[in-house]
Amino acid sequence: MKAFPTHREEGMELRDYFAAKAMQSIVSKYGDEPPYLDLMDDDESADDAIAQWAYELADAMIKHREKTGE
Repeated sequence: MKAFPTHREEGMELRDYFAAKAMQSIVSKYGDEPPYLDLMDDDESADDAIAQWAYELADAMIKHREKTGE
């Protein structure tokens, strides 16, 4: 599903839109030191972990939409 389609452009994926909003909230609240940094793999950067968390939240939002029909 696309977010913000227009007659000229397809728009961005809804998952990417949700992830961007989630990432904005995560960084706003925690900065670059979210509370789960101690759970990261040694080769994983904080940025990677934040992006992963944002997409996990986006996937949960999409799953909820599908389940509720919203």
